[in-house]
Amino acid sequence: MDALTRYLRLDQPGADPYFTLLLALVPLLIILGVVFRRSRRLPYPPGPKGLPIIGNMLMLDQMTHRGLAGLAKKYGGLLHLRMGFVHMVAVQSAEHARQVLQVKDNVFSNRPATIAITYLTYDRADMAFAHYGPFWRQMRKICVIRVFSRKRAESWRSVREEVDKMVGEVARSLGSPVNVGELVFKLTMDITYRAAFGASAKEGRDEFIGILQEFSKLFGAFNISDFIPYLGRVDPQGIQARLVKARQSLDKFIDYIIDDHMEKKRRKDATRGGDEDTDDTDMVDDLLAFYSEEAKLNSESDDLQNSIKLTKDNIKAIIMDVMFGGTETVASAIEWVLAELMRSPEDLKRVQKELADVVGIDRRVEEEDFDKLTFLRCAIKETLRLHPPIPLLLHETAEDSEISGYFIPKKTRVMINAWAIGRDPASWDDPDTFRPSRFLNENAPDFKGSNFEFIPFGSGRRSCPGMQLGLYGLEYAVANLLHCFTWELPDGMKPADMDTNDVFGLTAPRATRLVAVPTPRLLRAVY
Repeated sequence: MDALTRYLRLDQPGADPYFTLLLALVPLLIILGVVFRRSRRLPYPPGPKGLPIIGNMLMLDQMTHRGLAGLAKKYGGLLHLRMGFVHMVAVQSAEHARQVLQVKDNVFSNRPATIAITYLTYDRADMAFAHYGPFWRQMRKICVIRVFSRKRAESWRSVREEVDKMVGEVARSLGSPVNVGELVFKLTMDITYRAAFGASAKEGRDEFIGILQEFSKLFGAFNISDFIPYLGRVDPQGIQARLVKARQSLDKFIDYIIDDHMEKKRRKDATRGGDEDTDDTDMVDDLLAFYSEEAKLNSESDDLQNSIKLTKDNIKAIIMDVMFGGTETVASAIEWVLAELMRSPEDLKRVQKELADVVGIDRRVEEEDFDKLTFLRCAIKETLRLHPPIPLLLHETAEDSEISGYFIPKKTRVMINAWAIGRDPASWDDPDTFRPSRFLNENAPDFKGSNFEFIPFGSGRRSCPGMQLGLYGLEYAVANLLHCFTWELPDGMKPADMDTNDVFGLTAPRATRLVAVPTPRLLRAVY
């Protein structure tokens, strides 16, 4: 070391002044390079300044659809925050949503996953949270062509039959207050449970609801390790133990159902020579057709059956996607439609008059009536505008990108605020008012994904694959509840007194359950 010091001193014999100068310049050049690169990089989108290390974590109470919409009034439709070491961007205008969901859809097609989501989906073995890529594309194709297909008669039949049961249940409570929120949650749970596990699946339903509820709590729980990763080893909140217990409960429940389905299939194959009865299959049967001990992808095959193989973990994770996507979202939408119409008596009268004119009072609503129920569909669209089933659509960047002149780093969590976009004054007249007639306009936007001011089901590669089945259940339930019964608020409550607050989570259901008193509208024989 002393020799090196003497060598670097210019006043010593043998010292090289050029080498010494070079060593002195290297750190300066590195610093200048970093500064230059930062000066050339685009700025982050506007947003509140954060603190060292924790960033904006003190603002966690504003990470809801309503809180972010409030921040948009100050910072605009593209908002940047930093939660610990995680960059987050909120998209809250139709134009920015178009940039993310259409123009640069390939960059923004990943999904972010918390520690809880990653663990409970068997390391993203599902479709909802798997990263975009060839395997995800084949899983989505299975869901669209097989799981949610109109050709799968049992799913659509389960909607009709379970709605009929619900109407009968309400008819036995005429003149008494009915908790509509609990009624429709039970309906959607029964529909989805039956579609997933089969018409004969009755046992274990309550146990499965308990598993779903614990999953929902864990999905929504704040875990500081998601934002400051090195705390994950410590697990200061004790979440890891709950995750292990919850997944063990799901494994025990669904493994039994999968094994039972596999045994039934073996017996059928032995007696019928392997002929497939598609009318008698459920979602587990459809997914087991792709079962293998090891997940495989054959991108060269044009035959879906041979292009992908799913493990038990894939099947369990996809089933949970279906249960979450088809239960609380649809139930919340049904309850919001009824609540908004009861808050707007003139619109309710118009919907019920249309039902009487189209259907009559001597029968219930059937599927072939829907295309004639124009104003009912307008009321449903208006409700989805004000109360999208999932208020924040979550995406993640696969690489560094740019939106509207702002820098969006790789692995940024992107929250598309469908709730705020549906209430944006730049896109909608009188945006906070429930006015179904706005959708009678010939140029009114639709929710199929190309009108970015109205995206209750998302858009682009990550749009909801079960949209058609969900809409069918929503329309069928709302139409029959409004056609079969007149609904009044209990205890002399006025429409203006109704609570319009929601509860933020994966969905945004009403803060208080809707309770109403039904009386019959149809001939007694119909019930």
